[in-house]
Amino acid sequence: MATSKDSSPDSRLDRIVAEAHRNRDQRERDYRERALKLYPWVCGRCSREFTRENLRELTVHHRDHNHDNNPEDGSNWELLCLYCHDNEHMRHVDQVRGAGYTENAKPAAATHNPFAALKDLLKGDGSS
Repeated sequence: MATSKDSSPDSRLDRIVAEAHRNRDQRERDYRERALKLYPWVCGRCSREFTRENLRELTVHHRDHNHDNNPEDGSNWELLCLYCHDNEHMRHVDQVRGAGYTENAKPAAATHNPFAALKDLLKGDGSS
C-alpha cells in the first residue's frame, strides 16, 4: 500500500518543526521591534552606542531568561550588544551549574570555621 509523502511521520514532523521556527522568529521580531522603539540604542552593560548600520549587533535580553515573558511595558527586556549578551548568558549558566542548585533552591550555608582553633593558638606560653 503506497502512502503519499505528505502523510509520512517524517514530513509531518518537518512541518511542525518549520512552523515552530516561524512562530519563534515572528515572536522575536515583534519584541525586538518593540524594545528598539522603547529604549535608546545603547548596550545596557558596556554603554556602546548603535546606529542603523550596526543595529543588528544589538540584542534584546530577557532579564528573567524566559523568552515568552514579553510584557507590553518592556520591563523584562534589556538591550545588550552581542558580546555582553553572550557574557550574561554564560554567567547565568555558570551560576546554575557552579552552585548546583535550581532557580528556587538556595545553596547550603558554609559550615567550616577557619578560626575555630585561633583562641588556643593565641593562648600559647609566650615563648616563641
